[in-house]
Amino acid sequence: MHTDRKTAKRTAFKGGRGLIKYLKLFGIFFKIGAFTLGGGYAMLPLIQNEIVEKNNWIKEDEFLELLAMAQSAPGPIAVNVAVFVGYKIGGLPGTIITSLGTVLPSFLIILLIAMYFKDIRSNSYVEGFFKGVKPALAALIAVPAIKMAKKNKSGAVGTIVSLLSLYLVAVLNISPVWIILAAAIGAILIK
Repeated sequence: MHTDRKTAKRTAFKGGRGLIKYLKLFGIFFKIGAFTLGGGYAMLPLIQNEIVEKNNWIKEDEFLELLAMAQSAPGPIAVNVAVFVGYKIGGLPGTIITSLGTVLPSFLIILLIAMYFKDIRSNSYVEGFFKGVKPALAALIAVPAIKMAKKNKSGAVGTIVSLLSLYLVAVLNISPVWIILAAAIGAILIK
């Protein structure tokens, strides 16, 4: 049954309608990549809104699982989420499309900046823009964390592990890699 569902998803993206869906998928990730400041974590609520809520391509619990995998994989979170979501929706072509859609806007913007804007850091308008944007970015980054905390099904133990992890990373400057490894080993040993 699992294979039938997988095959049905892949065949749904084939043909004329599939091309339209691929273009829509590329457009969603390109738009999010182009207009989201603050890095990958600021993109997560927008990706969730487009993929889970507006288009119903992935269920919310599946998205949270993909998000957890993306966070534990090496590399930028935005690209990792794009890879996992793209694969879930459209297989290998979906992966390529969502990855390109995520990375291409940043590449083009940096290319333009490198070509035309010398001394952009010292520009007072640019400095003012980033000073104004920082508080909004902090809120955008907090949204996925709050949503994941609400969906946490591990109860009190999960809440304690989350708070302890936050303390270890934010206060004691321990690498998140060690915390992820310790949590994974702990979960394996408990089961």
